[in-house]
Amino acid sequence: MEFNISGTEVYGLEKAIKASGNPMRTMIETGPLEEKDMARAFRLGQTHHGEGHDNFLKGIIVQMNVTAPLFWWKQAQRYHWFDFVSSQSTMHCLLKFSIKDQCVSDTHHGILDIVQTLVDEYNALSDDDSKKKLAWRRIIASLPSGFCLGATMTTNYQQLKTMYFQRKNHKLNEWRTFAAWCETLPHFLELTDYTKK
Repeated sequence: MEFNISGTEVYGLEKAIKASGNPMRTMIETGPLEEKDMARAFRLGQTHHGEGHDNFLKGIIVQMNVTAPLFWWKQAQRYHWFDFVSSQSTMHCLLKFSIKDQCVSDTHHGILDIVQTLVDEYNALSDDDSKKKLAWRRIIASLPSGFCLGATMTTNYQQLKTMYFQRKNHKLNEWRTFAAWCETLPHFLELTDYTKK
């Protein structure tokens, strides 16, 4: 199994672009986007992090399914608006997975063999065996960080802007794949790339 992003949906793009002009308006405008709306949003979105001019990017909501190894999830969870809608559960499904098939190809085969042995030992215990709880903990504690879990996530363009520029040249291939996915989102680079200024 490898890192994967699928099922991407983007919401609120036009409304957020229109709203980028609200600070200079005495009334909230509605109606179709005009060239001036796009030009203003591109200019404001390309400002540096923390200046506040790109706050309208929070209104462009992105939902997607991410399948990633545990070592990637640990890093991704540091972002404050990269929220889990729902995720696969090791507590409910670990024994239903094929451990080998659920891990990235770089996971050491010896580790996979050890975890599979632990699963086999757990499965050999009867349900009323007092050792079963300890056997379960041993499996969870030994799970390699290359083990992949999937989740449906929600975020927005402002958070993706931060993630993209912090991680696009990261040494983990998964982050470079994530950055390439960001580039496929509608108008993402035009709305976020402050390096063009």
